[in-house]
Amino acid sequence: IIDAARQVKEAGAVVLRGGAWKPRSSPYSFQGLGKPALRLLAKAREETGLLICTEAMDESGLGWVAETADIVQIGARNMQNFSLLKLAGRCGKPVLLKRGISATVQELLLSAEYLLAEGNHDVILCERGVRSFDTATRNLFDLTAIPVVHKLSHLPIIADPSHGTGLRDKVIPMARAAIAAGADGIMVEVHPNPEEALSDGAQSLFPDQFAQLMREVRIIAEAIGRRVAEPAAVGA
Repeated sequence: IIDAARQVKEAGAVVLRGGAWKPRSSPYSFQGLGKPALRLLAKAREETGLLICTEAMDESGLGWVAETADIVQIGARNMQNFSLLKLAGRCGKPVLLKRGISATVQELLLSAEYLLAEGNHDVILCERGVRSFDTATRNLFDLTAIPVVHKLSHLPIIADPSHGTGLRDKVIPMARAAIAAGADGIMVEVHPNPEEALSDGAQSLFPDQFAQLMREVRIIAEAIGRRVAEPAAVGA
């Protein structure tokens, strides 16, 4: 993870998201390393200066995540876990809230209200695709959610084309499109050896692909009058 963190930072990443606990559709799939993974993420932050984001799966693990992470993620499957949302609203850390697999934009915004109502105003929304009848991609990546959220809410929204498509060759064009649509950031999965990844290898970019994407993102952002944030220095 340290090597991967260094590579993505060199390309321009500002946050490292890694899963300590992995909510999987199958109980037989890799479930994450748990608490040891939090230590690995903390080490990656120490070595690179990247902020770290990881998911809180349930109420019992929220404290561990909030103690270590700079940003707490509430995943798609927990978007309407209202008791977890209330606790996350009081955890003292910014929260990344992913849109549920079958959730409307209005439902996403109402879930965000649970966080805001508890006094946490550092909330980031994430469009990650919704369930569809079409099997051409893993999910239906709903880019219309980005301008809709910007019209209805003051909250920033980022896009996750990795889960939105599930296919490496679709991630880059949809990431470009998300920035052009006004996304406040993108979340993409990167792995030095995707074929060896324990989860989501098919949608993970190679580091050189990510570096090329970041170059393109800067050009697109500039074209629409926006600027890409630069990584912080180690110890900053």
